Amino acid sequence: MSASSQFELLRQRRFAPLFWVQFLGAANDNVFKFAFTLLATYSASSWGGVDPKLAGFLIGGLFIAPFMLFSATSGQLADRLEKSYFIRRVKDAEIVVMLIGAAGFFLQWPPLLYLTVFLLGLQSTVFGPVKYSYLPQHLDTHEITGGNGMVEMGTFVAILLGTIGGGLLINQFGAQAANATAIVGLAIAVLGRVAAHFVPLSPAADPALRINWNPFTETWANLKIARVSPAVFNSILGISWLWFFGSIFLTSFTPYARENLGGDEGVVTFLLAVFSVGIGLGSLVTERLSGRKVEIGLVPLGSIGMTLFAVDLYFASAGFAPMQSATLGGFLVHDGAWRIVFDLAALAFFGGLYSVPLYALIQSRAERTHVARIVAANNILNAIFMVVASVLAGSLLAAGLTIPQLFLLTGILNAAVALYIYRLVPEFLLRFVAWVLAHSLYRIRTRGAERIPEQGPAVLVCNHVSFVDAVLIMGESPRPIRFVMDHRIFRIPLLNWFFRNAKAIAIAPAKEDPGMLERANERIDAALADGDLVCIFPEGRITDTGELYPFKPGVRRIVERSPVPVIPMALRGLWGSFFSRFGGAAFSRPVDARLRRGLRSKVELLVGEPVPPAAATPEALTQRVAELRGDER
Repeated sequence: MSASSQFELLRQRRFAPLFWVQFLGAANDNVFKFAFTLLATYSASSWGGVDPKLAGFLIGGLFIAPFMLFSATSGQLADRLEKSYFIRRVKDAEIVVMLIGAAGFFLQWPPLLYLTVFLLGLQSTVFGPVKYSYLPQHLDTHEITGGNGMVEMGTFVAILLGTIGGGLLINQFGAQAANATAIVGLAIAVLGRVAAHFVPLSPAADPALRINWNPFTETWANLKIARVSPAVFNSILGISWLWFFGSIFLTSFTPYARENLGGDEGVVTFLLAVFSVGIGLGSLVTERLSGRKVEIGLVPLGSIGMTLFAVDLYFASAGFAPMQSATLGGFLVHDGAWRIVFDLAALAFFGGLYSVPLYALIQSRAERTHVARIVAANNILNAIFMVVASVLAGSLLAAGLTIPQLFLLTGILNAAVALYIYRLVPEFLLRFVAWVLAHSLYRIRTRGAERIPEQGPAVLVCNHVSFVDAVLIMGESPRPIRFVMDHRIFRIPLLNWFFRNAKAIAIAPAKEDPGMLERANERIDAALADGDLVCIFPEGRITDTGELYPFKPGVRRIVERSPVPVIPMALRGLWGSFFSRFGGAAFSRPVDARLRRGLRSKVELLVGEPVPPAAATPEALTQRVAELRGDER
């Protein structure tokens, strides 16, 4: 049963156990890593075994190494095995790993502790693909964005609590801190195993899969599969870039707080908390802004916000007079501090808006039998991008760049990478334009969106009220749509760019341009053969009375050639808007006279039951759309 909000998922067995397994696992990783990092840094003679300046880098490197070495194998196992069984075995392994860690703490033997860090990274590597391939198996298309938002929020809150908890254990338990950390880590692992017991049965995606144990060839094979869908592949690149972007900020907090702000450890922890809460809030808000669907139009919005606030963080830092070893209280009352806090929170918030739709898109559009393996390939690229970010940041800082200047450069690079991705896959930018239009000029509500098939071909038919009908329908559809439209509308400046990048199909009457009509029919047939959605406005014109004109026979001819379902739809509330022909030609009167319904007026898109190809006559479809539209225009 579909949940009415993402928070309701926490009361349902199909989601809650996995959420808590992930939450506890992320918290445990960070309790152990941060506690060990503090011991290795401040008590190097007995705990670190290496130069304290290098201990933190070694711990981070050991944790991330398994992502590059074993992700490909983990993705295959996640697709081959029943997921609840696999998750329980992973959590059994976590208990064993924490026993090794406990032995390292009790014996004060650093090699065991470094081994534990590597094994925790390996466990996270194995769990990542099964987690993200589990979600689309148990959540429908209206829940997948909210579910991903909850997981992202929970992960960053767990990272924050784990980091704070690791610090408290070291600071509060003195000589017994190592033993206390061992006990807490083991207890969290046991709680995670209890949560895993309640994960429901989740059949294997590809039980006959033969495992390729070569991680390099398997990773390459899965990236080739992902490249079949440009949107999926570029989502992987977009997520990897986010890890590049975020890792630069996360690894810079300590030196930034000490050198540029003049703050103590409390300021570092506070900045980490602000960043984590910002990511969490952005992840949660994504469901509301997306209208409970996979809304990749939020990705450009997220990237714009990330760039703007990264750049402003540079200017805010430049105007900040460094303090002298100030506490958190001293920092918060210092002139300019709250601008820095706001920039950091907003940057992280937009990062949450950016990431959640990308994860949801991968899960919804990747081949179901390959979701875990594609997520595994994504994890490898994430790790590589993080390593590159660390090397690049270190090199730039060594060359004389300041940390605020590094923030500025990262923000500018973010804008360049975003533009490159949106040029490769215009769908991201098109959905952003549609989202902005739908949420600035109108308050659009869709009913019956679940009747649009998640996969396979179909013809959508709708009444034609205004010049932005196609834009609004595109923004409300969970899938890309190929629109068939009059060649004169197709050529309107600005709209032409939009429709051309949306791969719309220009059409003309036979008496006007028979060649164009023939080419349009060939493109329509090819799109349906490829499993696409094709949308037609069968009236053949935008209404100039507000009434529904009789449908032309074009749809019947299409389904005679390609027998696919026909989905009737109706737009309500656009008649009288600036983009309609109310009172004369569209755009011919002043804007204030055109916005008769006012800004943010209510618009509805109603989706009816599918009509079989044999019953899709012009008369029947006209009646269906008229019934959906009702009296309101």
